[in-house]
Amino acid sequence: MKIVIDTEAGTLERVGERVDPLLSAESFKTLSDLWVRVGWNQKYSYGFSWFGRPIMQLPEDMIRIQEVIYRVQPDVIIETGIAHGGSLIFYASLMKAIGKGRVVGVDIEIRPHNRAAIEAHPLASMITMIEGSSVDEGIVGQVRAQVKPGETVLVLLDSNHSYGHVKAEIEAYREFVSPGSYMVVTDGVMEYLAGDPRTTADWVWDNPRRAALDFAAGQDAFVLESPAPGHDEHLVDIRTTYWPDAYLRRVK
Repeated sequence: MKIVIDTEAGTLERVGERVDPLLSAESFKTLSDLWVRVGWNQKYSYGFSWFGRPIMQLPEDMIRIQEVIYRVQPDVIIETGIAHGGSLIFYASLMKAIGKGRVVGVDIEIRPHNRAAIEAHPLASMITMIEGSSVDEGIVGQVRAQVKPGETVLVLLDSNHSYGHVKAEIEAYREFVSPGSYMVVTDGVMEYLAGDPRTTADWVWDNPRRAALDFAAGQDAFVLESPAPGHDEHLVDIRTTYWPDAYLRRVK
């Protein structure tokens, strides 16, 4: 795709396809999609931390998930994938602000320096870490032991992003998601990055988004539902996100 931006004429041309007003929603989407691709290659998301821990997420995704968390008011947030622990700290800080709840993190390997930093953090008392494969029956059992009957649970999947692993995670963790709450399948942006530097061609199908879409199509207990802002003043329904088609809301 070739793009020509003419600021004097106020147009954005997708050569061979269409010409849109530069300040239109259509141009905003084109530029947002390109910004995501370039930003990913430049590791833009690596430049953020939360309360002292690297978070490596797009700020927009974090703002949107906090709105969902505030709306759902979960007692427990389960996240697969820990890395440096920034997301765990982010979710724990939201629970602290809400006044209830705790976070359970699962990772196949929790590096000693990351574990030490998380355990030394002021919010450590709200976090439980479990080391092992997120789809191992024994590990899922340990997660299950962290959830009390009747608690509201929200799940985020952010570990191994291959289609097969994410599909297995969805099946393993669907039981924890409370009616009205969400399972969030992160980093589906891989599909749109396939062929760019630091990617492989099979990302076009081997990605979390495909796993979420296939799961949603095969049952009726969960629906794909991109959460709306908590107000009525938004004008453009465009997501600048690493998490396209990520939100699976449990409806029954």
